[in-house]
Amino acid sequence: MPTNSPNQSVNPVSSSNPSSASTDYPVLIVGAGVAGLTCAVYLKQAGIQALLVEATDGIGGRVRTDRVDGFQLDRGFQIFLTAYPEAQRLLNYSDLNLQTFRSGALIHDQDEWIKLLNPFKEPLSTFQTLASSVGTVSDKLLIVELIRRTQSLSVGELFQQTPTTTLAFLRSMGFSNQIIERFFRPFFGGVFLEDALTTSSNFFEFCFRMFFTGDAAVPAKGIGAIARQLANRLAPDQIRLNSPVLRIDGNSVQLTNGDTLNAETVVLAVDAAQAASLLGRPAPTEQAFNHTTCTYFATDSELPAVAKQKLLLLNPQRSSTVHNVAIISDVAPDYAPAGQTLVSVSTQGLATINATALTERIRQELTGWFDNTVTNWRHLRTYHIPQALPAYPPDRAGTESIHELLRLADNVYQCGDHTAYPSLNGAMQTGRLVAEMIRKQ
Repeated sequence: MPTNSPNQSVNPVSSSNPSSASTDYPVLIVGAGVAGLTCAVYLKQAGIQALLVEATDGIGGRVRTDRVDGFQLDRGFQIFLTAYPEAQRLLNYSDLNLQTFRSGALIHDQDEWIKLLNPFKEPLSTFQTLASSVGTVSDKLLIVELIRRTQSLSVGELFQQTPTTTLAFLRSMGFSNQIIERFFRPFFGGVFLEDALTTSSNFFEFCFRMFFTGDAAVPAKGIGAIARQLANRLAPDQIRLNSPVLRIDGNSVQLTNGDTLNAETVVLAVDAAQAASLLGRPAPTEQAFNHTTCTYFATDSELPAVAKQKLLLLNPQRSSTVHNVAIISDVAPDYAPAGQTLVSVSTQGLATINATALTERIRQELTGWFDNTVTNWRHLRTYHIPQALPAYPPDRAGTESIHELLRLADNVYQCGDHTAYPSLNGAMQTGRLVAEMIRKQ
């Protein structure tokens, strides 16, 4: 299927340079994902012109959007939380034209649809939420206590708490198994990309605060619009695509095409596996990452009204193939051509995939959710992302000073969410911090 990534609208430096001439730069950033772009933007604001070298054909890293047959397909289902403090200080939300989900979820449990809405954002839903079978009345009162708790601490204080697992934290607060299994596990399991809820409790509290304080949204032109907005603040010749790095030797970076680039400062803005490879360190294990698979479907059939409520659809039966469903074009119409609907289906825990078999299993399961028209849904693309997010168990949270993790050696730094916590906010925060450290050196 034809793909034309909008990320390619950036005007990079030509990657075809047959010479092996050495070039000097004040800062060279390896990787043009969100962390690297953020670092470059802050450096430019400080009057420092960095060069970004990117191995692939586009910017954004995991935050990219492809165009397939007129549809916008984010590389894996992704939502943007408007309350992210790093995003608020750097991004122009108006230009992103954010399209928001409603605050809550629609849960499909054994042929029953259960709606859970945030009464603080939709006051008319208060009694419906209290009567919902998603949890007990006590559970709903505990949610109010969780809101109070996460709002009373600063973001920094949330991360300074002694962590446990998310599951242990929820049980310690007194939440029932009913609401854990029907809401917390499918909803936050989808956020963390792991259903055991072994993710650090302080990251859970951070995410809960972000969901409650702001909106869950997608840019009208796809999640890749975030990276494009950052790139557009740089000079066109600051980004060099299709330029994979072979090795790093001190402040010298050798590309696979033979070019050697020298810089006063080098920043590794790549994921943990790539960083380990370039630094000659042992590769991270599979357990160091959480993975996901996202399958996109298109349909021109009318979906049942229950699905068209701008809510994320959750499946508490985590042994199923379908875990979370989003009717993306219902939230953001530009994601699909006129008269078409774009459906995103997320599946976790798959080490390998057979896209054809997976597609058929999804269709079979969703026939039970909707109706037989699902069998006619057209498969657009499957994204299997084995390193979608760094795992963030309690023993990783707060074990080292973030500044110690970011500085690798004199004039050599790294940034990315694997050096902080797994989120767009973590990537942007580390990019900013590295830029500040460089400016002060």
